[in-house]
Amino acid sequence: MVDIPREPPRKGRKRLIYGGAILGGVALVTIALGQLEPAAPTVERGAVWFDTVQRGPMLRQVRGPGTLVPEQVRWVSALTQGRVERILLEPGVEVTEQTVLLELSNPDQQLRALNADQQLAAAEAQLVNLRSTLQSQILTQEGTVAQTRTDFREAERQAAAAVDLAAKGLIAENEVARARDNVEALKKRLEIEEQRLELGRASMTEQVPVQEAQVQRLKEVVRFEQFMLASMRVRAGARGVLRDLPLEEGQWVTPGTRLARVVQPGRLKAELRIPETQVRDVAIGQPAMIDTRTDTIVGRVIRIDPAAENGSVTVDVALDGPLPRGARPDLSVDGTIEIERLDDVLFVGRPAYGQANSVVGLFKVDPDENGATRVSVRLGRSSVNVIEIVEGLAEGNVVVLSDMSRWDAVDRVRIR
Repeated sequence: MVDIPREPPRKGRKRLIYGGAILGGVALVTIALGQLEPAAPTVERGAVWFDTVQRGPMLRQVRGPGTLVPEQVRWVSALTQGRVERILLEPGVEVTEQTVLLELSNPDQQLRALNADQQLAAAEAQLVNLRSTLQSQILTQEGTVAQTRTDFREAERQAAAAVDLAAKGLIAENEVARARDNVEALKKRLEIEEQRLELGRASMTEQVPVQEAQVQRLKEVVRFEQFMLASMRVRAGARGVLRDLPLEEGQWVTPGTRLARVVQPGRLKAELRIPETQVRDVAIGQPAMIDTRTDTIVGRVIRIDPAAENGSVTVDVALDGPLPRGARPDLSVDGTIEIERLDDVLFVGRPAYGQANSVVGLFKVDPDENGATRVSVRLGRSSVNVIEIVEGLAEGNVVVLSDMSRWDAVDRVRIR
């Protein structure tokens, strides 16, 4: 037998086969890994806040900070300009309506008061002179009328006598005619003088009341100027406690400047600042609780400011309960207003995000409590600490209420 020599196997071919197998395995692994979901991030159990969905009565409330302020505040303002001469009292003193707080001085006001007095005196003197002059003129005219009437009657007698004498032929007809002309002249003069008398009386009736009205107006001016002069001794105007007097001696004030504030410390109310997003359900008459840090006071809503300021609306609450001993004006308080009571609703603690009547994503904890899955939840009416669940959760579900915005990109987390 003859041995046939064989060619040794080629090593390069095996290498190609092995390399292809390895590349194929890597590709398969890559595809498999690409189809796997990313691992859920881990959340520390102690770093988040959980709550359980409950069913039952829910009390809707809104809360806001505020201060205690007096129900009745009287601002004492300057009626005229002047310089502060003396400050007689300090804040904290009890005052009455007539208590003098400070004194102002203004030479111009004193001069105006003196000028008003002088004008009144001149007008009164002019009234007296007018009455005297008109009365004298009337008396003179009455004398003239009386004398003219006497002359007229004498002329009538002389004319009658002339007629008798003419009938006897003792005087000429010219004398009779002259006597009659004299009667006519005196009759006309008497009528004119009587008209002058009536005109004088009418003039007195018209001129005197005009001057009397002028005197009355000047008396009002004098009273006003005297009142303005007296107002420079600034009085409290109300019974209470002097709260503020932000002035210094020598300071110049103008009309309308607030000089002092008088309050009644025994009658306070709370001014709460409620967020404008929550104030829409607040109404007049709703009950409220005011927390003074040391005690609570029962109250009710009496006023809602129509305008918002810095994202909040001012709500006034009248205090019905007795005031604690430490209650005083400008004391910081917290107020809670009760809006309504819901008898049978599904609710949970308010999450860190999500407003009333909105849809949010909440992480619902698994039954084994080792993970949580994001679910869409429709929220309803809200309160201070709880919010209504409309759909998306059931009674007994446990949800995460903490801020989970850092995991917005995932729908599931692990809880460790």
